[in-house]
Amino acid sequence: MRLKQVPGTAWLFVAGVIRRSLRVAIRPLFAQCGNYVRFDPFDHFSYGTISIGNNVFIGAGACFFADRGITIGDNVMFGPNVTIRGGNHNTSVLGKVMADVREKRAEDDLPVVISDDVWVGTGAIILKGVIVGRGAIIAAGAVVTKNVEPYSIVGGVPARVMRYRWSVEEIMEHEALLYEASDRFSKDALCRSRQLVADGRQDQ
Repeated sequence: MRLKQVPGTAWLFVAGVIRRSLRVAIRPLFAQCGNYVRFDPFDHFSYGTISIGNNVFIGAGACFFADRGITIGDNVMFGPNVTIRGGNHNTSVLGKVMADVREKRAEDDLPVVISDDVWVGTGAIILKGVIVGRGAIIAAGAVVTKNVEPYSIVGGVPARVMRYRWSVEEIMEHEALLYEASDRFSKDALCRSRQLVADGRQDQ
């Protein structure tokens, strides 16, 4: 190591220690936080409304806020700069500018669910009421406004299904290797899910 690299290397070490210490201190602020959860303690979270499972990585630049809750399952990966927003402004009030409206409608704030084994790409935005199914992938930069079916790959603005990771038979084989029989998707459920997407009815 060159002498001029010593200060920078020392600072990176100290900064790493600070971040790890802050992460330990902040973890209890979440509604629930499982084992092996990695996040940047300087990011923005509505801590008390967020439940996180085990083995979750949240990339730097995250912004997760929801009054009615964000639930994140196990083995989930978030790239950097991902946003989850579980609320919206009430834009229906006559005679007021939107910034002055404080009252909310029931549909303005809805929970968000990220199921197990999901990968959310860099800069994706997930909006209120969305359920992201198990094994799904959300492409970088996608804006997700509707439910994401299990094992689908979605992208775009607004996000749409681009393809599925595997055939129904391959998904069933994959699940048999990972999950107990009671926790696996049935063939009928997987086929119905794909049909709903084909019919444009994936939120039903």
